[in-house]
Amino acid sequence: MDMEREVRDLVARRDITRAIHAYMRGQDRLDHGLQLSSFHADADVDCGLLRGDARAYTDFAQGFLANLEGSQHILGQIDLDVDADGGTATGEVYFFAWHRLVEEGEPYDLLMAGRYIDEYSHRDGRWAIQRRRELIDWARKDPASDGILQDMPLIHLSGRSGADFSQTRDWASGTSGR
Repeated sequence: MDMEREVRDLVARRDITRAIHAYMRGQDRLDHGLQLSSFHADADVDCGLLRGDARAYTDFAQGFLANLEGSQHILGQIDLDVDADGGTATGEVYFFAWHRLVEEGEPYDLLMAGRYIDEYSHRDGRWAIQRRRELIDWARKDPASDGILQDMPLIHLSGRSGADFSQTRDWASGTSGR
């Protein structure tokens, strides 16, 4: 591989990975714009429960997640293959997800692991997801058992919809006297 192509490949991998991270962070922080930014507007997204374009999917995902008490997605392997033309790529992205459900007043943890099978394209100066299919490899639902965290004053619990410390960076009130 010549140096120019190698640099183009590395930049593509970096920018695609940024789009993948924006997708996940947008989901967990309920940041609609950030999640939407990971897609091209005409992207085709199929998560099983819905298939649609980028806006329809993001609206669905944000609405679904907003009805939960919390969620966290953790990325695993990210295998990317940038095509020789430098304008398209494919990928497989592993994830693990936790969702806090409340059913009949009782908290449950929905744990899921799966993969995103993606196609990416470079258009209008940016890499973004062009096509995505979500595959679930396994899932389980368990009664929540983290009540101990509620009684620990030094633990900083996460927030959503603009209230997370990563979004506010409110250092003055976040120091807890330390």
